[in-house]
Amino acid sequence: MQNFLDYIPHREPFLFVDRVIAVTEKSIQTEKRVKAEEPFFAGHFPGRPIMPGVLICEAVFQSGAILMGKLADSQADDGRIPVISRITNVKLKHAVQPGNLMEMEVKLKEVVGPAHYLTGKVKVDGKTALTVEFSAMLVTETA
Repeated sequence: MQNFLDYIPHREPFLFVDRVIAVTEKSIQTEKRVKAEEPFFAGHFPGRPIMPGVLICEAVFQSGAILMGKLADSQADDGRIPVISRITNVKLKHAVQPGNLMEMEVKLKEVVGPAHYLTGKVKVDGKTALTVEFSAMLVTETA
C-alpha cells in the first residue's frame, strides 16, 4: 500500500509511519525506522536517547488511522480526520532507540457507530516495546 498518505493528514515532522507492510479488513502492519536525527532525541535524553512513549503511541495511532481510512475508503482530503477518543492499558515494555526498526501491528476489535475500537503493539528486534488499546473516529474538520 504505497499511497498510505492519502488516508491520513499527518506529515513530516510529525509522521511516524514509513511504510505499510500489510493491510486486511481487521488489521494493519507498518514500520518506522527511528533515525538518530529525530528532533525529540536532542532533549530526550541527551547522551542517552530514548524515544518518548507518547510518540511510540502516536506511531500506533497513525497506523490505526491508516487502517480506518482504508476501511472507510476515506481519502484524507475528504474533510474527515482521525481523532483519538480513548487510550487505555498502555504498557511500555522496552525502550526504542535511534536506529531501531519499529514494527507496528494494529487490530480492529469492533466498530460501534463512528467509534473504532483497536489494539496496538510495537515490536523492536522481536521484543514487545509497547501495547495499547484505543478508540478513534473519523470526524469532519471544524473551523
